[in-house]
Amino acid sequence: MAVENNQKTYTTFPPEVASVAAARRFVGETLRGWGVDDVDDAMLLTSELVTNAIVHAGTEVEVVCEIIGGQVRVEVHDRHQARRVPVPGDQVSGRGLLFPETLATSWGVTYGPVGKHVWFTVPGTGLADEPPPPMPPEELVTAPQSARSTVDHSARPTVDQLAQRTAQAAQDAMAADCVYVLLADDDAELSLRATAGVRPEAAALEMGLEGAPVTGRGVYADLGGSPYNLPALQAAGIRSLVTAPFTVDGRAIGLLIAASRDPGHFTEDDVERLQRVADRQAPSLERARLMELERARRGWLGFLAEASSMLAGTLDQQMTMALVAQLIVPRLATWCAVFTVRDTGLAMPAYAWHADETMVADLRRLLDLLPPAPPPAEPGPWEGFTPAPSGDLPPTAHRVTGDVTHVFPLVARGRSIGTLVVGGPRGARFTRDALELTEDLAGRAALAIDNARLYEEQAAMSRTLQRSLLPPDIPEIPGLDVAVVYEPAGEHSEVGGDFYDVFNVGTRWRFAIGDVCGTGPEAAAVTGLARQGLRILGREGHSIPEVLERLNALILEEGTRAPFLTLLHGELEPLGDGRFRVTYATAGHPPPLFLSPGGLVKGEDHSDLMLGAFPEATFEVKTTILKPGHLLLGFTDGVTERRHGDRLLGDDGGLERILAGCVDLNAGAVAAKVMRAVRGFSTEPSHDDTALIVLRVEE
Repeated sequence: MAVENNQKTYTTFPPEVASVAAARRFVGETLRGWGVDDVDDAMLLTSELVTNAIVHAGTEVEVVCEIIGGQVRVEVHDRHQARRVPVPGDQVSGRGLLFPETLATSWGVTYGPVGKHVWFTVPGTGLADEPPPPMPPEELVTAPQSARSTVDHSARPTVDQLAQRTAQAAQDAMAADCVYVLLADDDAELSLRATAGVRPEAAALEMGLEGAPVTGRGVYADLGGSPYNLPALQAAGIRSLVTAPFTVDGRAIGLLIAASRDPGHFTEDDVERLQRVADRQAPSLERARLMELERARRGWLGFLAEASSMLAGTLDQQMTMALVAQLIVPRLATWCAVFTVRDTGLAMPAYAWHADETMVADLRRLLDLLPPAPPPAEPGPWEGFTPAPSGDLPPTAHRVTGDVTHVFPLVARGRSIGTLVVGGPRGARFTRDALELTEDLAGRAALAIDNARLYEEQAAMSRTLQRSLLPPDIPEIPGLDVAVVYEPAGEHSEVGGDFYDVFNVGTRWRFAIGDVCGTGPEAAAVTGLARQGLRILGREGHSIPEVLERLNALILEEGTRAPFLTLLHGELEPLGDGRFRVTYATAGHPPPLFLSPGGLVKGEDHSDLMLGAFPEATFEVKTTILKPGHLLLGFTDGVTERRHGDRLLGDDGGLERILAGCVDLNAGAVAAKVMRAVRGFSTEPSHDDTALIVLRVEE
């Protein structure tokens, strides 16, 4: 019985196997009447659902067709609500609902109190004017929507799942010993995606196909006449086969092969049968392949973003090269090597990594034996191990020397800085996508390696310059224990502004600790001027105030480019009875602290003008006597201005309390205890250089 209205067309069939053909005709005629061009998938799916309903439900079956949003929706109703529908993977006879999973845009099951609806949707290609929105007849709406439960299987299967189901369907249709589904990648190279049946040993077809393009269709009773190179099949005992291409829009996307161990097993009719399976599955396979490719490309973008973040997280050149290699291995290649350009302009190996750690040593040995060569201008295949390098080869070198390799130039800021080489075992094939991704990563790696190189060069230069601005060692002064500490802020990439010095002027000793406002080359210039000026002027016999006045004039002559300088400068004069007379002046610098053996800490609050600010600045000299067990502590503001929240270490006599706990400690122990207190005062990194000098009279 067929009923038709403006919203929906449906029909009812008795529970007989003959109803399957009637249901197919009904769906086909209805959809053609609506102007749908391709009704084959819908008819095939209807057969599958009606057959399942007849076999598993055993009740009256009703078929409903409608158009929703340009999609054809077909529902098969039965009256047996308790039976669940077998789905792919269930252990039941046949394949379950294999075709809906493979061919439908979406499908699902809606359960109601008097039965269930199994439905699917397919594209309504070529639809005429779309029918009005469906209004189901009253007898179909037997329960409110809230009383129904729906299982939606609209998630699309993967390419490999579809390929496997295609192989199973082809084996059923062809009665073949084994079936192979091969699909072309973006390089138009065939790769095996699924097999069904008795799969021969020797990994048949995985060696790739050579010869004619993927357009072959026919019967090959004798494999010797095949246009394809199939030695693995012949070696596995296959004697005949039939092939059919997967085509979409006139373009071949793969090959379906059914094989038999019997010669002459297939006929021309088998070609047509296999071709129908291929034609039916090709659109689904292509859609899934494109979706898989899109997902992969999104994953590549995420991978590149993660790689960029990791590479930006270090400025150590060796660590950067290690990260590059370990990002590539094993995702994109089996091994990776980084070559860097030396002063000669030739690239030499700098880092290598292999997925098999037991082969890393062999790989590095082989790379070290290669003669230096200029880096390539363009990416491409690499013949670095051919011919074999001269010299003594490791006994296991053969495991690497025949590998497939590709090379990528490392170019940063328009300059070639090295080479990236990736490799895989014999027979490996790098896809175009993998090569393009590696090339993109090589560009990012080149910039990261060059940044690390520039940073290391700057840091090395800064360390060298900083060492030149500090005394190479501290002299030994009879009767006096001396200790100094200097810690620059940051990661040693800039020259600090703090400095210290201890030197002799005849029978006396001069000491100084200063702080230049700022860092970098300007601060270094003033630091060098101050340190050398102090030594020259002191050894010429100038007093402490004269030295400060002349140094102030020298800095002012440098003009506005010279930053200001705060300085504690003093002189130690041995008195011959174990005591020392200390004469000192402060130019904008924190005055020194004095500690007695009884734990008494003294200091002053007054300091004269800093150097380089005012030409008329004068400096007052202060004098004190250091007895045995007494000590003097000079420091920069990096000590007292160490910050923790709103508090400074020097607030409320903080440094004085620390120093008071240093009674009976030698100079080195005092310096260490003060620095431990400075570091422990805050977990935040210091933003100022820190320097201190301890002068203790021995007992």
